Amino acid sequence: MSSRLRILFFTIGLFTISALFAQSDSLPKTIRFAAVGDIMLGTNFPDAGYLPPHDGKYLLDSVKGFIDSADIAFGNLEGTYYDVPGNTTKRCKDPKKCYAFRSPEHYLNYVQEAGFDLVSLANNHSGDFGPEARKRTMELSDSLGLTYAGLLDCPWAVLEKDSIRYGFAAFAPNSGCMQLNDMETALGIVKHLDSISDIIVISFHGGAEGSKHQHVPAGREVFLGENRGNLREFTHALVDAGADLIFGHGPHVTRGIELYNDRLIAYSLGNFATYARFNLLGPNGICPILLVDTDSSGRFVEGQIIPVEQLGEGIPQVDQRGRVIQKMRELSTTDFPKSPLVISEEGFIRRKD
Repeated sequence: MSSRLRILFFTIGLFTISALFAQSDSLPKTIRFAAVGDIMLGTNFPDAGYLPPHDGKYLLDSVKGFIDSADIAFGNLEGTYYDVPGNTTKRCKDPKKCYAFRSPEHYLNYVQEAGFDLVSLANNHSGDFGPEARKRTMELSDSLGLTYAGLLDCPWAVLEKDSIRYGFAAFAPNSGCMQLNDMETALGIVKHLDSISDIIVISFHGGAEGSKHQHVPAGREVFLGENRGNLREFTHALVDAGADLIFGHGPHVTRGIELYNDRLIAYSLGNFATYARFNLLGPNGICPILLVDTDSSGRFVEGQIIPVEQLGEGIPQVDQRGRVIQKMRELSTTDFPKSPLVISEEGFIRRKD
């Protein structure tokens, strides 16, 4: 059987990453996805001192080649894009200790220019500045051609690209969002998308936060008194209902990946580009750009982990030490020993022989 090999090389400094995928001529077309976790490019609340240098224009330059190379790229918008001044709707005794994110509206252009197609609005910061900020973020996304989902006002969406229809939905345990813990509604959305789409992409913001919560436990996670979901049950049920790719975020650290019924589940993609207001120490400061190839029905073919670290206050760069690759190998093997995946030391993800 003949095969076509697609090779993608990126060189940054002395570090070269190659993405190599085999595509058999007799198989359906393969589709490349790129997925990252939390995106918050800087906030002007409580003051503009939390915005990046050069007005954020170059913040994603070192990594956007990987994102733009994909057919479909996903990320989580951790906060809103809104130019109207004012206080957060959160109750904060001290504004300087209040983690509320409001990025300048033109920063969303940087997200679009980096190559993102799908963005989640379902997270605990999408309501930091009230419904008007959410509405404005949706308006801006529409103007830029970004497909979004995850709020009560936009529970799901469909993106058509190159004659393939991608169904997209996002969930979180937070007010105003499509509820992570409402399994009946989530399953109904997936089944509906399955009837009108070729491939279904699901995003969720769930799980406990921080370096002590890198593993995916069996059962429900409760953090700071909040029900953060039974993520194994949730993801497996959605795959059984028709979901093809599931990308998690929320714990602010990277978690393991699993192959379930030939569909890839990433339980947390960590902090990707989170400037100034995030703890980036240790495991909080490393994350993957996850590249995944599927066939035209959403079935997993191959993948690769591009290791990223955030320098300084939160500038994403390729991590020449590749630390998140080793971390994901450890977590995936420990948490999902029955998953038929193997991650190489170079970050390639393949099925076990």
